[in-house]
Amino acid sequence: MDKTLNWLKEISTVPGVSGFEQPVKDLMMKKLSHITEISYDKIGSVIFAKKGSLAEPKIMLATHMDEIGFMVKTITKEGFIRFTTLGGWWEQVMLGQRVTVLTSKGNIPGIVGSKPPHILTPEERKKVVKKREMFIDIGAADEQEARSRFGVRPGDPIAPYSEFTVMANEKFLMAKAWDNRIGCAIITEVLEKLQNEMHANTVYGVGTVQEEVGLRGAQTSSNVINPDIAFAVDTCVAGDTPGVTEDLASSKLGKGVAIAIYDASMIPHTKLRNFVIDVAEKNNIPYQLEFTEGGGTDAGKIHVHNQGVPSLVLSIPTRYIHSHNSIIHRDDYEAAVRLIIAIIKDLDFNQYRELLT
Repeated sequence: MDKTLNWLKEISTVPGVSGFEQPVKDLMMKKLSHITEISYDKIGSVIFAKKGSLAEPKIMLATHMDEIGFMVKTITKEGFIRFTTLGGWWEQVMLGQRVTVLTSKGNIPGIVGSKPPHILTPEERKKVVKKREMFIDIGAADEQEARSRFGVRPGDPIAPYSEFTVMANEKFLMAKAWDNRIGCAIITEVLEKLQNEMHANTVYGVGTVQEEVGLRGAQTSSNVINPDIAFAVDTCVAGDTPGVTEDLASSKLGKGVAIAIYDASMIPHTKLRNFVIDVAEKNNIPYQLEFTEGGGTDAGKIHVHNQGVPSLVLSIPTRYIHSHNSIIHRDDYEAAVRLIIAIIKDLDFNQYRELLT
């Protein structure tokens, strides 16, 4: 496994659900602390500043560190966990999946369970099991063992569990948290490679918190930076699986970084979008245009900061997001790194002024 794959495995495997992103932050800081200036907002987001030859424009690269997950709500007298969800879960992908409960005494494996279908009525079997009817089995004899021996208590985070897998076609990579650890990996590599590039601006790579529960870290970190321009680096729904038509989701794995033309939280800045497309074409970087009618990104908060911030979303097409196992294409990751570096090299103060006129 090469250096990049090892990094992708490490960043995607570590648990970091909304509100509990510290393990992800630690990995990014380990990579970037010696080459950037680090600051923070007050709810957990981390800001990595890479200064170029000029202080402005200030370019914000936002990527959320959190993955969707769960939180312990109560423990039954039999030792099962009742939970609440953190982020958007679809009941159909939850049952029978493994999880990790992060307790004060260590990590505990578990599985999402419900009443078995064998004892349901024919009518009940036709219905989707609701989240409130599910529980997590951690193999505890009773509530006392769950609390005293395992250290489980209400408020503990619960992360999905899945193995990082290089698929038969080695360009396809499967992991539990591409949304949005692939964005964290991209921004980390961009900042590392900028050490060897000239750029007339200051770049702020930001690992934001709590995106999946309301774009919260994007708002607080933009208050710290006051950016001139912003890019959210995230995932988007891939439209290349059976039953998905192009009018529902247009991006495809292996066809390049996705440039958003619309999502539910933001209409991208038109001149910035066109500038980025020109940069991609000038540098022969594969890209595709995508839209998301039912979701948003950190840019949804950043673009309305202060007097407004020209913003754009750059995404990696991803199959099966918001589940335990999602799939990306390595070529799209590499295209995103190349494109962001090319953008930064071209985006000086004169270009920024042109975008505003």
